[in-house]
Amino acid sequence: MQTTTPITAQIEKSAEKAGAKLQSARDGISQVILGQNRVIDLTLATILSGGHGLLVGVPGLAKTLLVETIGTVLGLDDKRVQFTPDLMPSDIVGAEVLEETTKGKRSFRFIPGPIFCQLLMADEINRASPRTQSALLQAMQERFVTVAGQRHDLPKPFHVLATQNPIEQEGTYPLPEAQLDRFLLQIDVSFPELDTEKQILLATTGADELKAKKAMTPKQLMDMQNLVRQLPVGEKVVDAILALVRNARPDQSKISSISDIVAWGPGPRAGQALMLASRAKALIDGRLSPSIDDVLDLAEPVLKHRMALTFAARADGQTLTQTIETLKESIA
Repeated sequence: MQTTTPITAQIEKSAEKAGAKLQSARDGISQVILGQNRVIDLTLATILSGGHGLLVGVPGLAKTLLVETIGTVLGLDDKRVQFTPDLMPSDIVGAEVLEETTKGKRSFRFIPGPIFCQLLMADEINRASPRTQSALLQAMQERFVTVAGQRHDLPKPFHVLATQNPIEQEGTYPLPEAQLDRFLLQIDVSFPELDTEKQILLATTGADELKAKKAMTPKQLMDMQNLVRQLPVGEKVVDAILALVRNARPDQSKISSISDIVAWGPGPRAGQALMLASRAKALIDGRLSPSIDDVLDLAEPVLKHRMALTFAARADGQTLTQTIETLKESIA
């Protein structure tokens, strides 16, 4: 039984074309970002789902280069904002300035901020004040900003890839749970393997510079985002998503240990994220519908920033990764 529109000849044809384009994009990105195939796939899945991603990793792991490369390959207008404690909301969204014409007439003119782009890198988002974070996160959700009572729509498509340093937390303003929920996936960027790091060392210190090439247009990307929402999802996959999300909530879980381990669990937006990201992953892999394996593979990036452990669980050495593995085992 299918819970969404069945596969039509048009969807199948569109998916075949999209798969070829996405494979070209993956290859283009991986030629510049070496040894981070999972990070690339998760970032592409985030954008294909129409969402925003939170990249978590120590400095020097090519997070900035990843965003720039994705912007180039997907044909998106990209900009970067370095978040600092003194950054103001107007530094991101823009502001109105008073101008005087040659005839002496005064009027206000809106000067757009860097948020008016198609792909924004919010570097070290947790270094900005809560007020500035809120201005960005509101724009991420609403896709427009309001300045002096006037609405200004953001470009389409619009995506934010924010970064966080998990180590250096002094002088930071951690994102509240409700704001973390705005990010479709949390993408952990880890250190490369030995062979990959050797390859990076040789490739980045030579005379030849690694450059990405454009693989698609924003219009083609938006067509793919629309296609993702048309891919059918089997009833068993939907049930697996619901089971995973609901079992992560202490007051609804059928797993007895969860109520002792988890302080608060994911809301309905987690299920929406899993549904969209699973479809996007299937399209990236050249398939016409997602499987339960896709749901299991995406469980941690979807749930990790949407739940928290109790103090007692943390004191016992329990981690969110271990907890999510327990959740996955319940539906595997």
